[in-house]
Amino acid sequence: MKWISRLTRCAAAAFFAGSPMTFAATPVDFYFPEAPPLTMANQGDEHGIVGDIALKAMATAGYSPNFASPPWPRAQRDVANGKDMLIAPLSRTQSREDNFTWIAPLLTMDRTFFSLDQRVESFDEARKAFKLIAVGIGTAQETRLREEGFPASQIYPLKIGENPAQMLLKGRVDAWFNGVPETRYIWKQISDRPLVMSRVLMTADLYLACSKDCDAHMVDRLRTAIDTLQANGSADKIEARYLKGLPVW
Repeated sequence: MKWISRLTRCAAAAFFAGSPMTFAATPVDFYFPEAPPLTMANQGDEHGIVGDIALKAMATAGYSPNFASPPWPRAQRDVANGKDMLIAPLSRTQSREDNFTWIAPLLTMDRTFFSLDQRVESFDEARKAFKLIAVGIGTAQETRLREEGFPASQIYPLKIGENPAQMLLKGRVDAWFNGVPETRYIWKQISDRPLVMSRVLMTADLYLACSKDCDAHMVDRLRTAIDTLQANGSADKIEARYLKGLPVW
């Protein structure tokens, strides 16, 4: 698969070399965006909160990932139309519901508006206060803005990652509608200037999902592995490690 980099192949090999598996792992395609601290491809053995939880679950269940990170809208189409392909982090929205097999939630994430100087308490206030709003293209945030009646002229979809933050810092957009942990992580990398965080306006689980046509045995094994990681506290420890030291506004 052309989207799989040599670096991520090596990272996967290192990760699974240290996993307590006594059988050959079954390869499976795993699609994810470069969206730190949720998922990361090029940070050595760190793959983000969602990435690390998903990889540990795969190792426990006996699967080895072939990493793929095409543009997020394409990733969703490829997985939805494929067979036995995994994808994360994916919010379970109405428009996506019938396109995927939903294995298990990995993380609950808050989302809201971030700006340089203005706080809002509702979507109605945001519609009036912000002329242009940056949002990750193909994300649940973009879908939510459209569902809330924001016109296309007010929504600026951008590649997931640092791009929306840079646009906000340069004053080219008025606000960024995004997940709280992702915004805190990315903003820390580019600026010491405090952001103004609005009231949380959207909360949703982030899932590990599979193609609609997905092997039931794989779904059961991965779901059980994720349940175990959450029950024994491993998932919470992974989340805490990535969120440590991030700014709070």
